[in-house]
Amino acid sequence: MDVSQKVVAITGAGRGIGRAIALAFAAKGASIAALDLHEADLAETCKLCQARGARALPFTVDVTDEARVIAGMDAVVAAFGRLDVLVNNAGITRDALLVKAKDGEITSKMSLAQWQAVVDVNLTGVFLCGREAAARMIRLGHGGLIINISSISREGNAGQTNYAATKAGVAAMTVVWARELARHGIRSAAIAPGFCATEILAAMKPAMVARVTEAIPLKRLGEPSEIASTAVFIAENDFVTGRVIEVDGGLRL
Repeated sequence: MDVSQKVVAITGAGRGIGRAIALAFAAKGASIAALDLHEADLAETCKLCQARGARALPFTVDVTDEARVIAGMDAVVAAFGRLDVLVNNAGITRDALLVKAKDGEITSKMSLAQWQAVVDVNLTGVFLCGREAAARMIRLGHGGLIINISSISREGNAGQTNYAATKAGVAAMTVVWARELARHGIRSAAIAPGFCATEILAAMKPAMVARVTEAIPLKRLGEPSEIASTAVFIAENDFVTGRVIEVDGGLRL
C-alpha cells in the first residue's frame, strides 16, 4: 500500500504510541483521523500532524460505546470520503493480583470493575472499531488494513489477568479477521510492543522502571516512534496479514 493520500484512523491518538503512529503516517503523506476521548490531546496531535503537511481532523469517540463508534466512523468517512487504515491503539491498564494474601488470609482481589474496565476498552473497543471500519472498507470497495495493538503481555504477566487476557484476545481476533476479510481486499495484522517510554511507565517509581529495563536484553525501553515505524511497515508491505509482530527489545515474559 502506498500510504500517501490514504486515510488512516487511529484510536487513542491523543498521546503516546497513538500520537506517534499518527505522526509517522502523516510524514508519509497520509490523512489522519485522530480518535480519542480527550479533546485537548486530540487538538495537539492534529496540530503536530498538520505541521508535517498532513490533513488531520479530531474525532471524539468512546470506543466502548457502540453508538458512538458507529457515529465516529460515519463522521470519518463523511469528512474524508474514504477509510483505508484503522489502527486499534486505544487501551488501558487496571493492574492487580488475581488474589493477594498474607499468612493465609485474603487481603485483596482483582475487582470485577477492574476486570470489566479493561475488557471494555481493550477488547470490546477493538471489536467495535474493527467491525465498523471493516464494514465501511467493504462498502467503499477500496480494500484496506486493520492494525491492532496487542502486547507481549498476552503471553501472561503477573498482576495483569485482565490486560493479558484482552491482549491475547486482540491477537486472536487479528488472525480471524485476516482470514475472513481477505476476500474483500482487507488485511489485518497486529503489533505486540514490549515496555515503551510512555506516560504509563513515566508514572511508575524509578526503581520499578529500572527493574523493567534491566530485564530487556537491549537494556532500554522502546520508543513510541519504533512502534509507529512498525505500523507503517505493515501498511506498506501488502504481504503482511494475520501476524503479530513483536517489538520488544528481545524481552520474553
